[in-house]
Amino acid sequence: MTSSATVRDAGSGDLEAIVHLLNALLATTTYEYTEVPHTVEGRSLWFERQVERGFPVLVAEADGDVVGFASYGDFRDSITRAGFRYTVEHTVHVDERWWATGIATLLMEALVERARGSGVHVMIGAIDASNVGSLAFHERLGFVEVGRLPEAGRKFDRWCDLVLVQRSIGTDSVTPPC
Repeated sequence: MTSSATVRDAGSGDLEAIVHLLNALLATTTYEYTEVPHTVEGRSLWFERQVERGFPVLVAEADGDVVGFASYGDFRDSITRAGFRYTVEHTVHVDERWWATGIATLLMEALVERARGSGVHVMIGAIDASNVGSLAFHERLGFVEVGRLPEAGRKFDRWCDLVLVQRSIGTDSVTPPC
């Protein structure tokens, strides 16, 4: 694990670095089911919504640069479907040069603590089945596979399978199903 990295709340000045991280593998992988690059303008709107809703956007800094970010937001729509208000979907991106250095773990640990402090009970990840590194990473962090959606996405003229992983992080007892 790297000792030189720090995790902090992102500011609007970090959006260019966040966009760079989001776009880094967009043209070469199916990790995200879009071929349209993210923009600072688009991410600015997203960042404003995150702040308004109280959803964290965290960045990891190492050697003076933003080398990763993590965030969570609604799983489905917890405003119109209030039953989902204790469940969030997260994302984590780390600069490829910093893979396997502990940056992603630092980000996720901070994100889970933030979620737990906000009363979140379950954190979900939606991962392309070809992203075996991310699936293994999430398993190491206690996420379990709870579903596979065959051919749920399409990119590069082929169908992509989506894997849903989940981790319970709430401290309250589990109640029987609704």
